Amino acid sequence: MNAGKHFSFDGQVKEIRPLGEGLINDTFFVETVGDSPNYILQKKNKNIFKDIPAMMDNIHKVTSHLKEKIIKKGGNPLREALTITPTKDNKLYYLDEEGEYWAACLFIDNTLTYEYADSPELAARGGKGIGQFQAMLADMNEPLADILPGFHNMKYRFQQWDEVLMKDPVARKSQVQKEIEWIESRRNEMLALWEKFEAGEIPVRITHNDTKINNILFDKQGNVLCVIDLDTVLSSMCLNDYGDAIRSYTNAGKEDDENLDKVYVKMDIFEGYTKGYLSEAISFLTPAEIENLAFSAKYITFEQVLRFLMDYIDGDNYYKVKDEKHNLVRTRAQYKLLRSMEENYDMMCNIVNKLVADLRK
Repeated sequence: MNAGKHFSFDGQVKEIRPLGEGLINDTFFVETVGDSPNYILQKKNKNIFKDIPAMMDNIHKVTSHLKEKIIKKGGNPLREALTITPTKDNKLYYLDEEGEYWAACLFIDNTLTYEYADSPELAARGGKGIGQFQAMLADMNEPLADILPGFHNMKYRFQQWDEVLMKDPVARKSQVQKEIEWIESRRNEMLALWEKFEAGEIPVRITHNDTKINNILFDKQGNVLCVIDLDTVLSSMCLNDYGDAIRSYTNAGKEDDENLDKVYVKMDIFEGYTKGYLSEAISFLTPAEIENLAFSAKYITFEQVLRFLMDYIDGDNYYKVKDEKHNLVRTRAQYKLLRSMEENYDMMCNIVNKLVADLRK
């Protein structure tokens, strides 16, 4: 593979082969000869990430800050943080002749990954990983480029929503009046959180923005080792990371489950994740952030309901779909999850408050 020749890999490259089936980037494993380290090579998706140089600069700033913290506490910066491998001319990425962007990083071996959290204990370790990641970056003052404009910005989402409803480009709006009402009945409630952020009541933090458990590496003993897949790091509300993790971890069903009876919030997983997260994040969270933790799960899940339904009305232009009803199936499944959160909201708030009180004793 020609792109691999442009990076400063230690040792002789034995083979470069595809790794996994990434939904966004094309990923390859770089195997070297002998005891030399191995690497990950990626072709970045320029259709999703419009400014890959800025994205790589963000990753460099974040990983440099993390490594300083890891070194100070006596850890191993090559295993506990992502390590960017520069090109031979010392750049963070390689731009090939076809205009494609490539980046490489050190492969961290002897690790475990999980696709989902099947126990409160594993959920707690996932929460600890994201809490630790945010805590180490809480004092990072260097701003990051906004590489995903409007991401989790509810005001922006509603502007998109209003435009799509007005255009109704494929005449689907009349078929989903009930679902549209789901969105409209919660408009003010959801906008209120973003308005608190814009007003400065909720601080700007460095956030990961893709907090699925498979973006955390664990060591062979099952302890958190490293948070990976940093393409989406930017400056936003730390509540986004927590809320999206709760949406991802606690759903008893699938994101596009057609059997809505299977979709509900697993409260033991909610408590486990929150316990792990707060064990690290309590060190920096403000009262306003703590007060809105449970709500952020509803906020992010609602945003997904809105985005799936908006894409359905718009003619399925954003998300990949299996058929013309796929986005509608996703909408209804995520709405069922949202309703389960709303039904359990008081309990969620009580769990957060109790865990915070226990940690502050």
